[in-house]
Amino acid sequence: MGHDKNDKNGEPVNWQRRAVLAGVGVVLLVVGYVIATAFLPRWWSHRVGSMSKGTFHWGITWGLFFGFVFTLIPLFVARQLVRDVSWTARLWLIAGAVVLAAPNLMTLGIVLGGGNGAHAGDRTLDYDAPGFRGATLFGVLGAIALFGFVEFVFLRHRHTKRELGKMRADDKVRRALGDQ
Repeated sequence: MGHDKNDKNGEPVNWQRRAVLAGVGVVLLVVGYVIATAFLPRWWSHRVGSMSKGTFHWGITWGLFFGFVFTLIPLFVARQLVRDVSWTARLWLIAGAVVLAAPNLMTLGIVLGGGNGAHAGDRTLDYDAPGFRGATLFGVLGAIALFGFVEFVFLRHRHTKRELGKMRADDKVRRALGDQ
């Protein structure tokens, strides 16, 4: 019972085992969702609040830092996705970029979240880290602008290098034809 078809290796498939594993997976996803929506916003806002010490100066400083660093680095990691790499490497790159962007994603969850955890985090940031959210946004925008500028410079460099190579090849052909 529970073994009707064969898998790729010719062995019978244990559907009962697969159903139990799927059930465990669903339970883990639900628990993860509850943790992500209830615990993480509160936890993150308290970490930021304790770093900011309730002052605008430190709230803005940490907001700019987190917004800039944890946007720029994930963008450069995600940039590697355009290279010719395996799907496994692509999945690792995506996971790495998401993990590196986690501080900004947690702040975004507090700002856009509608649950009790997000509202509690919002109040904590208001009181313990004033200016953090707005500064984080400016840091994110600055990182995106810098990333775009760096990409533009590298694309122009590659284009100029290619054009120079073509000009040199044309010059070689012209000299060869002129010498005959």
